[in-house]
Parts: sequence; structure tokens; C-alpha cells
Amino acid sequence: MTTIDRKSNEKVERVFSDIRETRKTDYINNFWEDLSHNEKQLDETWSQVKEIMSEGKIPYLYKEMIYVAVSIMNNCNYCIHTHTFAARKAGMTEEIYSELMEVILLANKTNALATAMGCEIDNRFDKSIKGEK
Repeated sequence: MTTIDRKSNEKVERVFSDIRETRKTDYINNFWEDLSHNEKQLDETWSQVKEIMSEGKIPYLYKEMIYVAVSIMNNCNYCIHTHTFAARKAGMTEEIYSELMEVILLANKTNALATAMGCEIDNRFDKSIKGEK
């Protein structure tokens, strides 16, 4: 995708400036560059990423690992690479990465088995997802 002239678009440059400041970098990756053709989508997406991916009740490293898992399941090669990079930067070791891959592969297998067998949800599990006891 061709990038737009950021200097002529204040909204895009504001978002890019916030990305650089938040991430403590001077680098704007290809995802944000490609998204910059739609300033509304760029602004909304960055706002969501900034809020949701920040440290919270779920530690940042775990969020990145979850992102890797979902990206693998969605076959998003770009996100697999960028979020694996971010997870490693946040402390994910080779051992943790290997274990994460085992969990992802196991979940994929058991999800496929449960779906193929048409397993009905147990009442106790259905209630727990709704917050009931």
C-alpha cells in the first residue's frame, strides 16, 4: 500500500506521534503506515490498541501472548511476527514461547474434536461463562 504524505495530514501525524511516544520509538510499522490512508480508522484502531493492550488486570506480556495465539488461529502472518516480537521484548523466553505453541496446538486440536463431535456445553460451564455459580 502506498503511504500518504503525513506532513500534510495533521490527524495522521498526531496519531503517529502518539504511537512513537507511547512505544518509545521513532519507528512506525507497516500496519500503521498502511492504515494511514483512512485517518478515522487509524485513530479509532490506535485508541483501542493503546487502551486494551496496556498493562491492566491481565499483564502486558500475557496480552501479547494471547494476541500471538489469536493471530496464529487467524493465519495473520504480520500479526504473528509483530506480536511475537513484542512478547519477546516484554520478557517471553524461548521456553515460554515453546510452551505457548504447545497450548495453541492443543487448543486447536481439542476445539476441532469438540466441534466435530458436536459436544453440547455442560450446564455448569454454560453458567460459569455468564458469571453464574
